[in-house]
Amino acid sequence: LPAGLSQWFPALEVLDVSGTGLAELGAELLALPRLHTLLAKNNRLGGPGSLPKGLGQAPLGRSLRVLNLSGNRFAEVPPALLGLRGLQSLSLGGNRLHSIPPDIQELRSLEFLYLGGNFITSIPPELANLPSLSYLVLCDNKIQSIPPQLAQLHSLRSLSLHNNLLTYLPREILNLVHLEELSLRGNPLVVRFVRDLTYNPPSLQELAGRTIKARNVPYAPSDLPENLVRYLSLASNCPNPKCGGVYFDSCVRQIKFVDFCGKYRLPLMHYLCSPECSSPCSSASQSSTSQSESDSEDEASVAARRMQKVLLG
Repeated sequence: LPAGLSQWFPALEVLDVSGTGLAELGAELLALPRLHTLLAKNNRLGGPGSLPKGLGQAPLGRSLRVLNLSGNRFAEVPPALLGLRGLQSLSLGGNRLHSIPPDIQELRSLEFLYLGGNFITSIPPELANLPSLSYLVLCDNKIQSIPPQLAQLHSLRSLSLHNNLLTYLPREILNLVHLEELSLRGNPLVVRFVRDLTYNPPSLQELAGRTIKARNVPYAPSDLPENLVRYLSLASNCPNPKCGGVYFDSCVRQIKFVDFCGKYRLPLMHYLCSPECSSPCSSASQSSTSQSESDSEDEASVAARRMQKVLLG
């Protein structure tokens, strides 16, 4: 940066030096008392001395609200940034970060945190101590689990976790009642979920067994081979109250939300005998049910479809 910057532009509020090949930000920045937005993305920052010393104690440390250092070469979150107590937006995407320091909790004013496109493997529980955090982007990393403490981020509106290594989500995440956006695509959790929803058509043996059971065709052990009698005894009734069908090996897997101790609504796997059972206009109705049961089933089907949309991003 040019010397004398603060003397030339003492009232400077926004500075964009992105894509200029900078390897360091000079001490001239420290004397800009009104600078609230600094954009320095897509440079060569990240080595020793990339940021000026005393950043947190300088006038800039009190005035800066938005800092974008994405697309640089930082291997760790610079400790100097943790002194910017007034910072509201921090972007360090597309760097070489392998971890998030626990001291990130010192940025108490932070509302937007972008750390996507790095090599982060875990999320420190201390991240939950940011009371104003509304947007958290951790996509395209190597994160394997979510700490349950993240449920303490009561201001969180958007959480991006796509393209990581997540295999499960903690139950506590249901406490994020203000969450409006949750992106999970590209994780083993979703890949497995989608694979498990694949419907394989029933075999001829199962079709015959379903017909026998659904129509109550009488038979005796002496009428059939022992293995078929045993097979017919394994029939499962379809839980859809609108359907009187059965299934053996082939079924449709859905997500059904159930109330847990009156506090949580948890997604559990729900097994139906055919894809038609998930349709409100199912023509497979062979048994009469109460209206409340029907409404409950329709609600579960709608919830299942919504859950699929969330998981698929």
